[in-house]
Amino acid sequence: MSDAVKTYGWEAKPRDPSVILGGKKNIKDPKPQTVASIKLPDSALAASVLKYAATELSTATFNHSMRVFYYGKAIHIQQFPEWQFTEETYLLACLLHDIGTTDKNISATKMSFEYYGGMLALDLLSKELHAPIEQAESVAEAVFRHQDIGETGMITTIGQLLQLATIFDNMGDHKDLVHEDTIKDVTARYPRNKWSSCFAATIRKENGLKPWAHTTTLGEDDFPNGVQNNKLMQPYE
Repeated sequence: MSDAVKTYGWEAKPRDPSVILGGKKNIKDPKPQTVASIKLPDSALAASVLKYAATELSTATFNHSMRVFYYGKAIHIQQFPEWQFTEETYLLACLLHDIGTTDKNISATKMSFEYYGGMLALDLLSKELHAPIEQAESVAEAVFRHQDIGETGMITTIGQLLQLATIFDNMGDHKDLVHEDTIKDVTARYPRNKWSSCFAATIRKENGLKPWAHTTTLGEDDFPNGVQNNKLMQPYE
């Protein structure tokens, strides 16, 4: 396996979470994992993308992106410690995965938000910030596929972790991968502020503007309704 594959999280993983979990609810019972225990990457690249995301995203979406980083890292540390990637690469994917949902970007294209967002991420990282192309493409691939939920085929390591963490925050799925105290700590630092209603409205907005949108593959009504009725996160709304 090449260094770039390991460094930037390109290693193939089954797309079906039940396969990577061996048919169980988790690999290990989760333990509390605090925000303070997970150090944010402090590179110049990470700082630039943090600044970009904080500027371009709404506060609600930025907080969601940060929760996805911390939930994903908790899952990585406790369930799949053998998975290889740099924390910087995963952070970049988290910060940019919903860049296509901003009011400006969702109306700038007829493309589904994940694909337009992946293109924006690739341009930002490779052309403006001069990240290594293998890293920029890994992030873009993860953004393209973060809602490509399914039971067949493969996905990158970064892509699978991003899927697990986003669907955990958005739908409350895979609730046995993250400890309740971790949720409490992460939401105290990055509040949800009615995120379930906010994201459900974004889904419905895109589906209304683009009835061909990729999001419809998750269920034109089932997906936004599932987001809005996220019972796991309801106490933290």
